[in-house]
Amino acid sequence: MTTATAYAPETTGVGALLREWRDRRRISQLELALRADSSARHISFIETGRARPSQEMVLRLAEHLDVPVRERNALLIAAGYAPAFPETPLDDPSMAAVRAGMERLLAGYDPYPALVCDGMYTVQAANRGIGVLLEGVDPELLRPPMNAMRITLHPRGMAPRIRNFREWRGHLFEQMDRQLALLRSSPLRALYDEVSGYPLPDGGREAATAGEHPPFALPLVIEHRGAVLSFLSTIATFNTPMDVTVSELALEAFLPADPETAEHLRRVAG
Repeated sequence: MTTATAYAPETTGVGALLREWRDRRRISQLELALRADSSARHISFIETGRARPSQEMVLRLAEHLDVPVRERNALLIAAGYAPAFPETPLDDPSMAAVRAGMERLLAGYDPYPALVCDGMYTVQAANRGIGVLLEGVDPELLRPPMNAMRITLHPRGMAPRIRNFREWRGHLFEQMDRQLALLRSSPLRALYDEVSGYPLPDGGREAATAGEHPPFALPLVIEHRGAVLSFLSTIATFNTPMDVTVSELALEAFLPADPETAEHLRRVAG
């Protein structure tokens, strides 16, 4: 069972880390102090190492800086405190309600493809509709633990059937870039380096024309049994997670972007 991305905290002090997060969010010391019911002087002292924040202050600042749950643990460790958020394997008995909820959501999307991935894009669950996207994928790529990025971008994966492969590939890399900007994760960086080195597949070189796209979102345009299907991707996450594993779970659903795709899915499922 693959758990969330491994993380080894660096030796950087908590003050420097907090300043880094504040710079990323483009918030001044005064603005952060007002949000956290503190003073700009105290924030300055924390960032320069002249004051050690309490555990409660670290968590309060992390909340107002919208720091990911995994990185909140890293801030606590850098400040000399124990992590506040557990990282529970998804197959642990205590996670039964999470697993059941995921299964209900996935079943509700059928016959539209939907899956749940963790922070390393490992597929943790999927519905029957996902078979439309996975048809023709090399069985080696479908051996557990399946990785959504590898399955999508590998030349023996979905890539040869994706009509707008260059655009969809660019979208996925931008998604990973945003994630890497928030997490100092060497496994995620290694995955990015791996999939970005895949050659372009013979069937995935042409991009769909701009006029074929819905005006509001980039679709995934893919072939299936002689039909060209168009999907819009939506991603849902848990609200206010208190566990690292749960915080990094994401349910991605592929909804039909046109009536023809919806009808094709109904026929295949029928």
